Amino acid sequence: QVQLVESGGGLVQPGGSLRLSCVASGSQFRYYPMAWYREAPGKQRERVALITSTAMTHYADSVKGRFTISRDYAKNSVYLQMNNLEPEDTAVYYCSGGPYNNPDSNSWGQGTQVTVSP
Repeated sequence: QVQLVESGGGLVQPGGSLRLSCVASGSQFRYYPMAWYREAPGKQRERVALITSTAMTHYADSVKGRFTISRDYAKNSVYLQMNNLEPEDTAVYYCSGGPYNNPDSNSWGQGTQVTVSP
């Protein structure tokens, strides 16, 4: 299985930006679709962005136009650039990936907290 380590979370004011990073171990990474999920207290886990092995991207409606997912095959990394952040974006963000794009069988990182507050 791929091991994933996220970084880049923090506290930011509304309208601000953050960039999350996820470093993957293992050579299989380049063949896997990768995604960012978030989980806020009292809410269901939500997939916010997905990038395929060929770098096609998909976004949740709630973040479309504000978030950008990207990947660097040479660095075995996936990124989530988050702009114009809103208090509703406050959550723990998780990097996830696997051969079948299935959250139940994917590898998951430990999560990184993003807090958007004045």
